[in-house]
Amino acid sequence: MDGSSMRRVRRRRVFYIPGFDPIHPRRYRELYRTEGAAQADLSGFDLSLSPARGRRFGWDVAARIEGGEVQTEFEVLVWSDIVREQMQGGVLATYGQLLRTAWTYMSSGALMRLMRLRKGPVIAALYPVVMLLMQLGLALALGTLAGGLAATLAHWVGLPSWVAYWPVLAGVTCAVLLWCKRHDRRVFAYYLMHDYAFAARWGGANPAALEARLALFENHIAAALCEDVDEVLVVGHSSGAHLAISVLSDLIRAGRKPAGGPALGFMSLGQVVPMMSFLPEARRLRADLAYLSAREELTWLDVTAPGDGCAFALCDPVAVSGVAPEDQRWPLVMSAAFTRTLSPERWRALRWRFFRLHFQYLCAFDRPGDYDYFRVTAGPLTLAARFADRAPSRQAIRRPLSPHVAVTA
Repeated sequence: MDGSSMRRVRRRRVFYIPGFDPIHPRRYRELYRTEGAAQADLSGFDLSLSPARGRRFGWDVAARIEGGEVQTEFEVLVWSDIVREQMQGGVLATYGQLLRTAWTYMSSGALMRLMRLRKGPVIAALYPVVMLLMQLGLALALGTLAGGLAATLAHWVGLPSWVAYWPVLAGVTCAVLLWCKRHDRRVFAYYLMHDYAFAARWGGANPAALEARLALFENHIAAALCEDVDEVLVVGHSSGAHLAISVLSDLIRAGRKPAGGPALGFMSLGQVVPMMSFLPEARRLRADLAYLSAREELTWLDVTAPGDGCAFALCDPVAVSGVAPEDQRWPLVMSAAFTRTLSPERWRALRWRFFRLHFQYLCAFDRPGDYDYFRVTAGPLTLAARFADRAPSRQAIRRPLSPHVAVTA
């Protein structure tokens, strides 16, 4: 690790890669604005946002934290259009995705291995399957009931029962399923089904459109590493974490991290890497995991929390994927410890809001500990300096469990 990793920061570039999200990334700017203001009030520092200058999408931050004044420029990888394309299609297409996704995870052996790793995210993955099947069962039950009543009325007026039964059954079943889809914002069954289907569709590989978008984003990061900044920090949240791993691996392999340039940091938050890396066609991702874990050009911090039922909490994504090299040095696995960094009142309010808790890494903590998103992204210390003396979590899981370990040659 060169000396640039330990110097104080005056200027920083942050490249944020969101997870599977169909909503425009302005939501992340607003989240940073509101939660950053809340954390500033709680922790006694100054933080303000302004519009980005000349970047496709992002924002600028001026902060006075820990005795330092820091200018941070954020840029977000926009792939919400690719997500929306994946989510196109009607009810029938979604149930087709359900069957294909379930078959992919069961036939590849990934599902059983994932359950041995962490049950929480596997239950979260099974949730949309169960919810969609329950909706189908309810729709069929109501359709059958309505069809039976229609058949009885048809019989009374002298018509064959089937003339009314089957059309009414089909019509009511479709109407109930369409109603459930229109109100999915309450239960997220369709959204989560599309998310897991996206991972399973190519067996753990990325589609060509996403690979092209990642290559462009890599160029932006490489350009920032040649600027007069003190740190370039890449942040990947949820499924954005495995995308960041591949982007950074490609960048370092290509020799685009200049010696003596800005410190390079990578922070994976609430990662779900095993959902991809355990699949048979995730050869590129497994190769990238092995490669990045041994590089001295960057610092990699992996932050999860057992309270987040949607993440593979405290699972070393390299080791559990079965590709840890002998000289592995990353990631540094640590817990955001929601039960300690959130007050009892706040924890009770959020405990059963699983989707909201999955975003807590990007939000304010009323009892902040070692991990503070806003100090990391807008404070005067590099990622390497801030966590130089931090030991990895003693509860970290490193047992190799992936049924597939083949990598891209």
